[in-house]
Amino acid sequence: MTAAAMTSAPRRSFWGGMGQAFLWAFLLSVGVVVLYPLLWMGLGGFKSNSQIFSDPFALPENWSFANYFGAWQSVQGYMLSSLTITAVSTVTTVMISAWAAYGLTRTPMPGKPLVTGIVLGGMMLSPTVALVPLVRMLQSLGLYDTHWALIILYTAFRVPFTTFLIRAYMLDLPRDLDEAAMMDGASRGQIFRKIILPLCRPILVSCVVLHVLFAWNEYLFAMIFTNSPAVQTLPVGLTSMMSKQGTDYAQVFAAMTISALPIVIIFFLTQRYFIRGLTEGIGK
Repeated sequence: MTAAAMTSAPRRSFWGGMGQAFLWAFLLSVGVVVLYPLLWMGLGGFKSNSQIFSDPFALPENWSFANYFGAWQSVQGYMLSSLTITAVSTVTTVMISAWAAYGLTRTPMPGKPLVTGIVLGGMMLSPTVALVPLVRMLQSLGLYDTHWALIILYTAFRVPFTTFLIRAYMLDLPRDLDEAAMMDGASRGQIFRKIILPLCRPILVSCVVLHVLFAWNEYLFAMIFTNSPAVQTLPVGLTSMMSKQGTDYAQVFAAMTISALPIVIIFFLTQRYFIRGLTEGIGK
């Protein structure tokens, strides 16, 4: 080994170590920025209302779950509505989008580029622009202030984006699988259910997580298209809870923590498929 090579090796190891240190410092900073507000919100549910204002960054004086029990009594009805609407709209959105993506990528459909442009063009439509005609249409159909109003709207506005994700994933699946299955006598429906859908599991899980995030936190449609507390969802319920109990911020923090828990649990359970589906789908 020459003398120049012997001196350059320690330099590379020094700068490599510095790069690793900066990377870890950056990741640690991002983790603190993301996790600290959630931790602060969860701890706020254990404090009294006066402690939140007098000492907002201190630990709770009493670790009592009274605020969480009170918050659960206030939001359990809203949570049931959110669970119903989120579950049904997730199933309808993902299944309709998967069928649409299959037709756009693996069937000899005439005018396929035009149909693809029309379907994906739905992503350009702003929900706020369509509010007035949608209110009149749902009132005339007798669906205003029902769970079905939100299920239909969430499905309609999310199908274009979900179809875009699943279509990008299906484009890279080998077409030899379709041809081999057809030679064995399988119909297009059987190919879709038994071959294509199982292969698309990562992107389907990603689409489910993205739709659950959207439907669980959506506020504009839920506020405008529902009036009765039995139909309203969790974001609207949290708002009404703040207006009714405007000074009890401890219980509001507890309710916000309860509303965030299902999303956090779902993400941690599905993060492996979620990241894999997005990286393999959007990157194509």
